[in-house]
Amino acid sequence: MRIRTAIAAAAILTTALAGCSPGSSNDKPSATPAAPSPTAAVDPAAARQACVDAVAAIAGDDSGEEPSEAIPAECQALSDSDYLDAVLDATRQSNQQGRDALQNLIDEASEAAQP
Repeated sequence: MRIRTAIAAAAILTTALAGCSPGSSNDKPSATPAAPSPTAAVDPAAARQACVDAVAAIAGDDSGEEPSEAIPAECQALSDSDYLDAVLDATRQSNQQGRDALQNLIDEASEAAQP
């Protein structure tokens, strides 16, 4: 489980960083920068937590399938730094769940072993 979580986190980080490379060899910047799209005011903490939950769901998925998106839709609005922090938090969350599950199994086994 730990290895799968680490691999999933590394895959997400790798695809996120690979997605930042330019798609064409055109060295000229565009004439006009893209205007920011008008969006409703979103609570940054809630957006970050939604991203953490989405990444944790990918890391906790035991199906072995590759995610359909390099970056979950919930994470698109975050800056690169916030996204990487969210991935780290999701990894911590997934690891804690694994540790808790292991501790529960250890406790059950020790209770069963006592006469």
